[in-house]
Amino acid sequence: MTDPDIPGPRTGAGILRTALRRNIGAMASGTALMGLYQAGETAFPIALGLIVEHTMQDRSPGSLARSVAGLAVIITVVSLSWRFGMRVLQKANTTEAHRWRTRVAACGLQPVARDVGLKSGEVLTVATEDADQTADIIEVVPLLISSLVAVAVAAVALGRASVHLGLLVVLGTAAILSVLGVMSRRIGTGTREQQARVARAGAKVADLITGLRALHGFGGNHAAFRSYRKVSEEAKRQAVTVARVNGVYAGTALALNAALAAAVTLTAGVLAFEGAIGIGDLVMAVGLAQFIMEPLKLFSEMPKYVMMARASADRMALVLAAPPVAVPGTGSPAADRLDLRVTDLHHGSLRGLTFRVRAGEFAAIAARRPREGADLASVLAAEAPPGSYRGAVHVGGEELAGLAVEALRARMLVNPYDGEIFAGTLRTNIDPAGTSGLVAEAVEASLLTDVVALHREGLDHGVRDRGANLSGGQRQRLSLARALAADAGILVLHDPTTAVDAVTEQLIARNLAKLRRGRTTVVITSSPALLDAADRVLVLEDGAVTAEGDHRVLLAADEDYRRAVAR
Repeated sequence: MTDPDIPGPRTGAGILRTALRRNIGAMASGTALMGLYQAGETAFPIALGLIVEHTMQDRSPGSLARSVAGLAVIITVVSLSWRFGMRVLQKANTTEAHRWRTRVAACGLQPVARDVGLKSGEVLTVATEDADQTADIIEVVPLLISSLVAVAVAAVALGRASVHLGLLVVLGTAAILSVLGVMSRRIGTGTREQQARVARAGAKVADLITGLRALHGFGGNHAAFRSYRKVSEEAKRQAVTVARVNGVYAGTALALNAALAAAVTLTAGVLAFEGAIGIGDLVMAVGLAQFIMEPLKLFSEMPKYVMMARASADRMALVLAAPPVAVPGTGSPAADRLDLRVTDLHHGSLRGLTFRVRAGEFAAIAARRPREGADLASVLAAEAPPGSYRGAVHVGGEELAGLAVEALRARMLVNPYDGEIFAGTLRTNIDPAGTSGLVAEAVEASLLTDVVALHREGLDHGVRDRGANLSGGQRQRLSLARALAADAGILVLHDPTTAVDAVTEQLIARNLAKLRRGRTTVVITSSPALLDAADRVLVLEDGAVTAEGDHRVLLAADEDYRRAVAR
């Protein structure tokens, strides 16, 4: 999912400029309304001063009624302008945050992976918190301008009464912003580091949830928890540091604003005592000194929010500006040709790997080392950059590097050994699109039937995020059921039964061969049951195929093979 209107900003500053440019209309309307609100707020003490001045000269009921009506108009303007101004800005803010969230999420969900140097937990933080904080710039700029309007109106009004009062407001505001501008840069740096540490802690939690049962199995849970505690402590310390800096910033801003208000009040009092200004001007000055505290507070907080938005935008740029691992082509494999051919493939631990799986064949690849199987799966899944390997992979007669990702996925599915399980139900995990006609067959073939039968809701039984309420074997069978339900022309399974017991594995192997009969299937495995169910076994050793044939023939003829796969 990408927005064609976005030119693809590659920096945090570019992201902020894009957000501002795209919402210029809403920001203009919001600025006008919020400026009217701030002007009305500031006009209230000015009106009070004028009422006092005129009441002392004309004490008629009509004059009082006109004064009350004038105040009512000001209050109405203030109320309505705030209501509609914030509505416009918050709608634009929420919409913009949604756009960036979907864009970051699209980068994480694209079939062509992106190398951002971040784990999924960190990308999740970028797609939520950082997207929201970046979009805050939509509100920050109008509020900054409207606060400036309030300060300008106050300075002009006080300047008309006394030049000294007007200059005091202008110079005092400039001094406050200068001090707080320096402090806001420290906040931006600290916030950036805090976000990174919190994201790392989130990624650690995600990893722990995924492997919790396995960790319990070999007693590694305590070491894992200690590792998480260390990362969490680092995030906590950084959060405390940022909170302390924020506290100092807020306290300094409040003290400086109060000092300016007090200076305006005292100066007005001295001028009134000396007769330089009248009683009405004194009331106006005292009122403005109080009312100006709000826009000054808002005005002084804006640099902090700008720095936080910039820090979040910089983190989003890590994801959005990262180059794709692979550039998809435009070709499509032949619909009537569903074979797989690998020629002289060099990638990672693979050294000149060459083999062919004919259309409709069930082939098993017995990798002596797990790394070899993982390297082959990454190439077949189009997760390895074309420049990172030599040789060629042909799917349906077309070279893999030249295929459009969508076309490739329509013909070939590579199901990883650690397939993700999503929050939802068993049914939505097996058939996310709701279009498969093989859900029942896939459930039976993967032996997920016991899980379905165990719960009253059946396939509508709820599944937690990452399958936290399922065992490791249940998660693996659910992932296998999803792969089978997709009914891909070419199906590649990578270690699909490592978390199930031997009896279940034997039944799954038979069911898999039966369900996939006549469909091209490749299983990268060391499971004797799956190897025995395959039409042909390819032995992968030292990065190349060293033997091939029927599993039982290889067991009888090849002692090394027998030692590697016998259990």
